[in-house]
Amino acid sequence: MTRVETLEALEALYGTPSEAARIKVTPRLTEAYRAWVARSRLCILSTVGPEGTDASPRGDDGPVVRIVDDRTLWLPDWKGNNRIDSLRNIVRDPRVSLMFVIAGSTTVIRVNGRAVISADPDVLGGFERQGKQPRSVVVIEIAEVYSQCARALMRAGIWREGDQSQGLPSVGDMLREISDGTFDGTAYDRDWPGRAAKTMW
Repeated sequence: MTRVETLEALEALYGTPSEAARIKVTPRLTEAYRAWVARSRLCILSTVGPEGTDASPRGDDGPVVRIVDDRTLWLPDWKGNNRIDSLRNIVRDPRVSLMFVIAGSTTVIRVNGRAVISADPDVLGGFERQGKQPRSVVVIEIAEVYSQCARALMRAGIWREGDQSQGLPSVGDMLREISDGTFDGTAYDRDWPGRAAKTMW
């Protein structure tokens, strides 16, 4: 295997980025970036901690984040599996990245910055729905915003190919395999839709 181990070798391999790639990075939300982030219902939150990296999908039935101002985003932490891997990382290392996607578009918007976790009652109360609040809100201070190259999503054809999940193992199948057959994956899959519907918020 030929390894690339220096920045000089890496830059020689790839050459010079285009003008568009050089000028697209901004330290705050521009009007266009703001419109895009405000429409997104799904983002991937990436964090780093002593044990390594973590990437977690975050979604909502409306905007996935609240834009407080051009340098600040609020991301509510709605009910999940309570592993809190991302939140553990943020407590120990505030560096975060978010990738915002919108169904049908090959554009992805990246936000890099630093985050803290808020349990302020006023902040949590602003997200209340169906009588429930998130247990915390991730407050992101933006360091840079930019659009990603569209080629990856274009190559994948993810929006034009329709449902590609047929025949894949279910989560119950995965858990049964991991547990050497001791976990009841069939019951897990059967009960999951009802359990999720009751614990969405």
